[in-house]
Amino acid sequence: MIDIEKAKKEFISYTEKFDLEKEEIKRKQEHSLRVMEASRKIANKLGLSEEQIWLASIIGLLHDIGRFEQYNRNNTYLNEMLLDHSNLGTKVLLENDYIKKYVDNEKYIPIVLVAIKNHNKFKIEDNLSKEELLFCKIIRDADKLDILYEGENIYWNTQREKANVENSKISIKIEQQFKVERQVKKLGNERNDTVDGLLILLSYIYDINFKETLEIVQKEDYANKILDRFNFKDVETKEKIGNLRRILLKFIRLSLRKKVVEG
Repeated sequence: MIDIEKAKKEFISYTEKFDLEKEEIKRKQEHSLRVMEASRKIANKLGLSEEQIWLASIIGLLHDIGRFEQYNRNNTYLNEMLLDHSNLGTKVLLENDYIKKYVDNEKYIPIVLVAIKNHNKFKIEDNLSKEELLFCKIIRDADKLDILYEGENIYWNTQREKANVENSKISIKIEQQFKVERQVKKLGNERNDTVDGLLILLSYIYDINFKETLEIVQKEDYANKILDRFNFKDVETKEKIGNLRRILLKFIRLSLRKKVVEG
């Protein structure tokens, strides 16, 4: 196994080829390092072996490696339909066997690639092995954990962004999807700086795979902390948000009473 610190140095060296002065690129570098730690934490809480914890950490580190080339080409992270960053990431890692800078045992390479490929999809692909499915679920949980962290600490930090969220109204389609306790499916044209964008982010909690991950969500109180950042101006919107908050918190409580969370 390649040492995690060595892998981190290689990853940082790779990302330094891009313009880290740009906030969007620097943020993805920092996100990747945090997701690596979140993946390690989840794998450890699941009681996995040292080797499996290492593999989960490597996948966490590399899951968004396609983001850097994506932004370099398009100057945006949008338009995933045109250039899917997870598919691009697998191409980056396969080119000139670059993945071997991180994974020296070839038996792990297919697992790393399939986990990266599936980390951002609405649904994990069918017909995976039990081991492949395990690592797909870990990286999806770890990625969502950090997106929730960003929702509390990084997104909507300008006056304009916050005002846009507070003054917007919930679309009926988003509200209906949220109420049935399922991750909201993005169409690709939703604005992040609206209450719809906020609810799409919070709906990631419905797609958590492991009870151990949901325990972290509850401990960090992400749902309340994110919603409490905003003072919604429209009375009806404020009432709807209160109702959706109760639905989400109840989902978390009831899910934690189960032995497992069905992802």
